Amino acid sequence: MAGWLPQGKPESLITEYLDELSFLAETAGATEIKRFYQKLPHPDSRTFLGSGKLLEIKEYISKHPVEMVIFDDELSGSQISNIEEVLKRKVIDRSDLILDIFASRAKTAQAKVQVELAQYQYILPRLKGMWKHLERQGGGIGSRGPGETEIETDRRIVKDKIALLRKRLSEFDKQAQTQRKERGEMIRVSLVGYTNVGKSTLMQVLSKSDVFVENKLFATLDTTTRKVVLDRTPFLLSDTVGFIRKLPHHLVESFKSTLDEVREADILIHVIDISHPQYEDHIAVVKQTLHELKADDKPTFYVFNKMDLYEKQTFDEWLEEDVKEDLMNQLRKRWQHESQQKALFISATEKQNIEQLRNEILNEVRIQYGIRYPYKTVFYE
Repeated sequence: MAGWLPQGKPESLITEYLDELSFLAETAGATEIKRFYQKLPHPDSRTFLGSGKLLEIKEYISKHPVEMVIFDDELSGSQISNIEEVLKRKVIDRSDLILDIFASRAKTAQAKVQVELAQYQYILPRLKGMWKHLERQGGGIGSRGPGETEIETDRRIVKDKIALLRKRLSEFDKQAQTQRKERGEMIRVSLVGYTNVGKSTLMQVLSKSDVFVENKLFATLDTTTRKVVLDRTPFLLSDTVGFIRKLPHHLVESFKSTLDEVREADILIHVIDISHPQYEDHIAVVKQTLHELKADDKPTFYVFNKMDLYEKQTFDEWLEEDVKEDLMNQLRKRWQHESQQKALFISATEKQNIEQLRNEILNEVRIQYGIRYPYKTVFYE
């Protein structure tokens, strides 16, 4: 694995990025062998890393069983071609890796079309760099035209495929809009958060239904929606695809219909893995993504999950309970002040503080029903 660190940035940053890249590779079925990174003012336009660093990687590869080199940033087609020419190994970038994971995770027809569209959008600007031969095809009657190259033919095929996939997605979008209308006027609550923070586990706990859960990135791509009833008050609860830093913009564009669940939600539950060392960065990524989706103006709960792991990592086993409680109160006050939102601390797996979360959700759902139906104080089933 290889990465680039802007000059002036701490080395802990590249460690964090490559840790995540390693988790992505593991999710895709690859095993990390060695890491390389280089401090540069900006990436090299031809080979991303400098020639000296590439030769260092090449020397390592010649002595070890390396099948592929994964770069943590998005590479152009020509950069991939130039790097492969030096290393004599397959080279992929972070976007290609994420697309591969999404392709393996796609189960429904809609998810498969979304991923395929993102893949073709990724390939299109890289066709020129990926091609090793650009010989002219022969002209004449029955040919594609004098002077047209194979790459131009492929580009047209890819563009036609993209147009076809967009048409199919628009049909899925219409079906999804119809389904959303058929759900009636119930309040909608969406779980959002960085990937692998425990949203699906929390979905199971709150809806008391079976939802696929796995300790891997992007365990599910499709939005799962369940009807939940708390104290005779019904609402719809949706689990959405997890966010991640440097998410390929092709994926965001392709999954817009899936993310409509977030845009159309009345309440957001921002789930955070507080046991992760970079959880504050993850919060920033999710907030930025919500801003880009124009969904950052909704009533939001900050739900800090995996408190059982956090306590094991943070608190000494001999720490007195009153000291521990005081530290937790400071943590709550900090996040309620910084986020200007409700902040709850739970463990979905251990069912810790779940009842408090249910009560907070119920109160907010009833408030939203009161706003939507001002002549009814509470919406009862």
